[in-house]
Amino acid sequence: MGAKVLDFAMNALFASKAKCITLRAQKPETMSEVKIGIIREMKMPPDSRVVLTPAQCAQLKNQYPQLNITVQRSPGRCYTDAEYEAAGITLVDDVHDREILIGVKEVPIAAIVPHRTYLCFSHTHKKQLNNRPLLQAFIEKGVKLVDYELLTDANHNRVIAFGYFAGLVGAHNGLLTWGKRTGKLNLKRVKDYQDFSTLKEDYKSITIPPLKIVLTGGGRVASGAKEILDQLRIKQISKEEYLQINEPTEAVYVQLNTHDIYQHKQGQSFYFEHFVKKPENYASIFAPFAHSTDLFINAIFWDPKAPRYFSLEEMALPDFRIRTIADITCDIGGSVPATLRATTIAEPFLGYDPVAQQETAPFLPNSIDIMSIDNLPNELPRDASQAFGEMFIAHVLPELIGEKPGEMITRATICENGQLGKDFGYLREYVEGE
Repeated sequence: MGAKVLDFAMNALFASKAKCITLRAQKPETMSEVKIGIIREMKMPPDSRVVLTPAQCAQLKNQYPQLNITVQRSPGRCYTDAEYEAAGITLVDDVHDREILIGVKEVPIAAIVPHRTYLCFSHTHKKQLNNRPLLQAFIEKGVKLVDYELLTDANHNRVIAFGYFAGLVGAHNGLLTWGKRTGKLNLKRVKDYQDFSTLKEDYKSITIPPLKIVLTGGGRVASGAKEILDQLRIKQISKEEYLQINEPTEAVYVQLNTHDIYQHKQGQSFYFEHFVKKPENYASIFAPFAHSTDLFINAIFWDPKAPRYFSLEEMALPDFRIRTIADITCDIGGSVPATLRATTIAEPFLGYDPVAQQETAPFLPNSIDIMSIDNLPNELPRDASQAFGEMFIAHVLPELIGEKPGEMITRATICENGQLGKDFGYLREYVEGE
């Protein structure tokens, strides 16, 4: 899961003394100016996160004299224009003179500046149909598109992500959803806390009623979710213990990894490397947990070639116990087939009628309630932005500006100069609309 990256993010947030990241600057005589623009987030619903905080921009300005950083004015950032200005960063309305444009979410097609380098979460490399026009526009406009989700080290571990914070907020929201459904727990929204430290302080006075929770995954997202369950003093037990308990006397959870969820169709031993290469050769063995779980927190990567945990038909059976799902991954129609759409921070819940196989209002007697917000870290935007910026500075920026050689940027480049990147030929039919 990239433990070093997670430790980096955690230290950035929770260390008692800020740890300064030392970056090697080039000698003045060898510098060539690199113009970077931090763009405003314009996707709806709005997102207030940033890639670099005001303090981080000021740090880079001092350590890399060749960097010319400007920030596009925005009324909705978690760090205000005034904070950037106070840090000595130039504010602009127009970013057409920038060579590299960095943001968080997808860029509206109308706002794309041709022939520039963009860094963002484009949500296109899994052939997401809703974003096909976006990738088509990037190609048509000759953009070099570098996707954060594809930035990996030599061991194929992601080097930068908001996943840990998605897990934090997602697990909290899962418990909040269960509490609203059952009337047994009343939690505040994460967005209503100043930061994660104040949320943790509040947890000291909260006792979770008896329930059974399944958490899937072992990466950054799952680590964030586990942090919440542990902060709330929910007891972790083995999968054997979990399946033996029907009605718990205390709140308990089990954490499942891929080998706990899938088995080879021909009965061969489970090897993760083989599963990654050939997920279609495996079948789900999640059913015993679906029959004995109150809250399902889904925090594991899903390959579209892999089987779903359960089918829509199985969700309609009388022994399907799950009535609350926090689908942090938010793969529409993916591992959780009833995730019909992404919900929002403003309206976080949807109901699903398993018999009619259609969306309903949440919290109805026969519905299954799903929390599927696709920008969960935006409920902790300042914490998430701070940690993301630290990872960006440590792992991405040196190669991006040519200070450090490497192939990481190339591996994450989906398109450039009107063509798909060398590792993205599989997207050709998707781009051509077939």
